[in-house]
Amino acid sequence: MNPAEPTARQRIAAALLRGGPDSMITGLWAVRQYGLRRTPEPDDVHVLVPAEREVTSAGFALIERTTRLPKPQRRDGIPVAPVHRALLDAARRIRDFDTIRAMLAEAVQRGRCQPETLARELEFGSQRGSALPRRALGELFAGARSVAEGDAWRLWRRAGLPDCEWNVPVYDDSGAYIATPDAWCDEVALAWEIDSKEFHFELADYADTLSRNARYAAAGIIVLPTLPARLRTEPEAVVRELRAAYQAACNRPRPPVRRG
Repeated sequence: MNPAEPTARQRIAAALLRGGPDSMITGLWAVRQYGLRRTPEPDDVHVLVPAEREVTSAGFALIERTTRLPKPQRRDGIPVAPVHRALLDAARRIRDFDTIRAMLAEAVQRGRCQPETLARELEFGSQRGSALPRRALGELFAGARSVAEGDAWRLWRRAGLPDCEWNVPVYDDSGAYIATPDAWCDEVALAWEIDSKEFHFELADYADTLSRNARYAAAGIIVLPTLPARLRTEPEAVVRELRAAYQAACNRPRPPVRRG
């Protein structure tokens, strides 16, 4: 016998062995198999098995019998639930809203799944533990695809400004692309950028950010850059800055730019 602690792969193999034929992993261990990083550290191995199978949880193997057994994906030889199912099976067992929001935002932002797919799974899947995932998904549908943008969405509403749009492309009057701001107030051509690599997994480098800001300036767009940490540490200051930026945008002629 090996007295050492079993490796992750050994734990997964043992849990699948207990689950039996047609079983697959779901939850956090499965989410990790899809290369997603913004998750809590996995502990128990969550295994889906056919509803008629008489097998129970034991040790680190968390067995869930289901009538909605999906077709598994093979990831590194391991049968894994589809990413949308794995995400929501994990989210239903997490009690921290920010953790759920970060996990779903990363999956959508990195193209692992679409909000619509998650919404369908929420509709037809178990309703137990679905309140927080449903709330987080509502923010994704509003276009706030990162945790920081979710915080920004709430501050924009607190500022009492006209409605803005999230993650929409903006073009100049010749049709040339300018940028895709985190928030865009088309009424006065005001852009709001939440600038931090921590919250954007595929951000271009610093030179690209400077180039983007130069395009804003050349087009006459007022842009307000905000560090994501300030959305929580200095919310009232950010609200004041938003109102001031909006007023500045109102005080100049609107430039000839349009949303995509």
